[in-house]
Amino acid sequence: MNHSDSERIAGFLELHDFKPAKDIRSADLVIFNTCGVRQMAEDRAYGQIHNLAKRGTHNTKRATIILTGCLANRKDVQKRLKGKVDLFCEIKEFPQAIKKLLGHPMSKCEQNYLNITPKYSTSYSAFVPIMTGCNNFCSYCVVPYARGKEISRPADAIIKEISNLAGKNYYKEIILLGQNVNSYKYKKISFPILLDRLAKNNPKINFKFLTSHPKDFSEDLMKVIAKNKNISREIHLPVQAGSDKILKAMNRPYTQKYYLGLIKKIKRLIPGASFTTDVIVGFPGETKKDFEESVRIFKQVEYSEAYINKYSPRPGTAAWSRKETVDLSEKKGRERILRSLIGYEKKK
Repeated sequence: MNHSDSERIAGFLELHDFKPAKDIRSADLVIFNTCGVRQMAEDRAYGQIHNLAKRGTHNTKRATIILTGCLANRKDVQKRLKGKVDLFCEIKEFPQAIKKLLGHPMSKCEQNYLNITPKYSTSYSAFVPIMTGCNNFCSYCVVPYARGKEISRPADAIIKEISNLAGKNYYKEIILLGQNVNSYKYKKISFPILLDRLAKNNPKINFKFLTSHPKDFSEDLMKVIAKNKNISREIHLPVQAGSDKILKAMNRPYTQKYYLGLIKKIKRLIPGASFTTDVIVGFPGETKKDFEESVRIFKQVEYSEAYINKYSPRPGTAAWSRKETVDLSEKKGRERILRSLIGYEKKK
């Protein structure tokens, strides 16, 4: 989602006569579209902002710095970067914020940033957001706090953007984006209805979508995928943990049995389906026995790819105050074990 947001930021700026700098050191305006999911990404932003801010102490004009994305609303981040960042703003407020900060006469300023024409980074595959925000409040996740409640984009705006891409002929793949695409709902149009319409109207385009929540992956959606050959059979279905105890602590409202049953049903209704996933290792309270349940799921599902994250406490989340019980070396060990199980069937 951040990648897609950055494409819209770039499109908006170029529309209003801003030109890309050759490198960050020569820029007059620098925008950090931040991710707060992991501490590593957060630390990289701090380091780069600190280095840029130092330019003003050596008789060199300092770049104007804007920070948006996941970190923009966090009070601790604002305090830490006070005097270094000129403006903190949510991504949805970016067009109005930059107009106010720079005093630029942006007569074409979009009120809804999702309506901005992006500067797509490739000419083969394009990201198209269909909704933003999240209502799930998983205990480890900052997204509901950073992006707010779920907002579904009007279906006609999505259809128009994709029709324009399809008309260029060289776009072959479109990836529909949302923190929880399954929960898309605009008036009477649900995600299965939208996806079916897009696939039928654009038969030369291959469609993928990210990210799904197991609790919302409906049979209607499975049937839409099954009957449209131009919808990818590779399904991203985050499990996050294998243990029911840990799933409950994460506020993930399903059990291992439900998840595996869903996988089985998808395989039955969508021949040739394969799966990718997200999983967290070392969540507070995760014992070795709990971790073995994640191993069990990996062996049973046989994921083709997995995004394995070592638990990193995020300020403001429900899990922030929980004592960590798994040290870093153990997290790394558990990560290695799961990585060894990617494509498990091929290794047997």
